[in-house]
Amino acid sequence: MDEILQKETALLEAILYMEAEPMDEASLSRISGLSKEMVKAALDRIDERYAMADCGIELARIDGGIMISPKREYWENLKDRYGKKNDSRISRAAMETLAIIAYSQPITKAEIKDIRGVSPDNMIHLLVEKELIHEVGKKDVPGKPVQFGTTRKFLKQFRLNSIADLPKLKESDLDKFELEVEQ
Repeated sequence: MDEILQKETALLEAILYMEAEPMDEASLSRISGLSKEMVKAALDRIDERYAMADCGIELARIDGGIMISPKREYWENLKDRYGKKNDSRISRAAMETLAIIAYSQPITKAEIKDIRGVSPDNMIHLLVEKELIHEVGKKDVPGKPVQFGTTRKFLKQFRLNSIADLPKLKESDLDKFELEVEQ
């Protein structure tokens, strides 16, 4: 079991290293294929290893998620150089959500969920915080859900003159962004 735990710990560490945003334990379990108990045990091992004095990183718990981060004691010396660089990185999940919004705007959270198959709440919060998307109005249906669209900062970051300059989707990809109208 200990040898398995070593490999699984290494797998979780690699996943956390690759993700730009905090991951909750349920997501780590789903991505890694490990049980929630195994994820917790592996995270405890990583915490123990990172607690060593000769380690400059730690598992940071942020907004219900976990990510690899420089230890707080070192971050003060590093943030001027690396703070802006990390602010511009977004995770694959956030990029998928952003692409759905860009190609389908205006779009509601429920419509994004129908396309992605998972709740977009965290990704929308992150994208609004990074000023890549914003509320553009309310849909004229019962409940008046908020609709989202991209911002000028989105256009600037992706060097687009307008949304019309987005790369054209292949027919196979176009189906992913279309909502079922007859529900």
